[in-house]
Amino acid sequence: MRRLENPIQQYAWGSHTAISSLLGAAVPSSEPEAELWMGAHAKAPSLVLPEREPLSQLIEREPEAMLGPAVTARYGARLPFLFKVLAAETPLSLQAHPTLEQAQAGFADEEARGVALDSPVRNYKDASHKPELLCALTPFSALCGFRKIEDTLALFQALNLPHVSFLVDILRGLPTVDGLSQLFSTMLGLSSERRAELARETLDRCTLLAAIDGPFQHEFSWAVTIGVLYPGDIGIISALLLNLVKLSPGEAIYLPAGNLHAYLQGVGVEIMANSDNVLRGGLTPKHVDNRELLRVLRFTAGPVGVLRGEMQGSARVYQTPAAEFELQSFRLLPGENPTVTDRRGPEILLCQQGQITVHRSNEQHTLERGEALFVAAEEPNYALRGEGNLFRASIGRG
Repeated sequence: MRRLENPIQQYAWGSHTAISSLLGAAVPSSEPEAELWMGAHAKAPSLVLPEREPLSQLIEREPEAMLGPAVTARYGARLPFLFKVLAAETPLSLQAHPTLEQAQAGFADEEARGVALDSPVRNYKDASHKPELLCALTPFSALCGFRKIEDTLALFQALNLPHVSFLVDILRGLPTVDGLSQLFSTMLGLSSERRAELARETLDRCTLLAAIDGPFQHEFSWAVTIGVLYPGDIGIISALLLNLVKLSPGEAIYLPAGNLHAYLQGVGVEIMANSDNVLRGGLTPKHVDNRELLRVLRFTAGPVGVLRGEMQGSARVYQTPAAEFELQSFRLLPGENPTVTDRRGPEILLCQQGQITVHRSNEQHTLERGEALFVAAEEPNYALRGEGNLFRASIGRG
């Protein structure tokens, strides 16, 4: 068991209070703090204490001890998952992630063409997919997946904006996933001037409707927030095609490959395959490759499944199809002393609240709020005691 020092990513959409408060640092922070990374990603690996050796380096040196033979055989000398605390003060970009096959092909193509890994127009930073799960710590809002088509048609009828009727008519004439795909590709194929004009007109109309009680008032309100932050960005119309999801603490959403999404506001823990592959679809000053985005997107339409986890012993387990990861949470009360026996490989434990001791026969570590522990695959079963909330990131069951 090894304590971790975890890097903070400072992005413009981050919070000045959430992560610094979790870590017991000065509040507010001088810069917006967006993500706390726990893992062995090459961009920003955790440091193993007290030596402050990068976790990635430790794993490369002792892969079977750290990961276990089965995990090493499947994924090589790399931790398959990346664990984060994410704090969104303002909306993130619209984005989607590729399948494993798409990532492998895209990475190989860009390597063959000599596109530098740090190039701003690079799409694929590695050859891995990036399914992910977000579990809310605070009330959390997100856009996730295309809304049911009849509901989208009802929204645009309420919007009643003649200038976008040519787009809506595509979906009205073909109310299927093919029609949704045609609408989206037509919108992205417009000239930059036409896209900016439609974005401005949509913002003006949403500003009026957001002040009026109606079935889509919340969607229009978020569109206003997005339109003000990113003036002239056609992503405001893309956002109106997506499900607006509101999570309560403890609820989660799973984002498979091809799902167009954007986190809007809130704090959560996030676990994903250890990849940095993102295809952006708007609401960002960064590179947007519309052609590649359309190749990756899945235009399935319908409501979002909210995961509440299921109790298995003392743990609440958030099960997904992802083989790279599983997320569990423990809410411990004084006197409880559950033992973790379902060891499948390496784990990272995060104390999110209170004080929790992780112990086995001859070793123990007491974690305060915001502290994290790496548990190598070779470690035996361990027990938990104390009072508070703890998240356990581990290998999936697939």
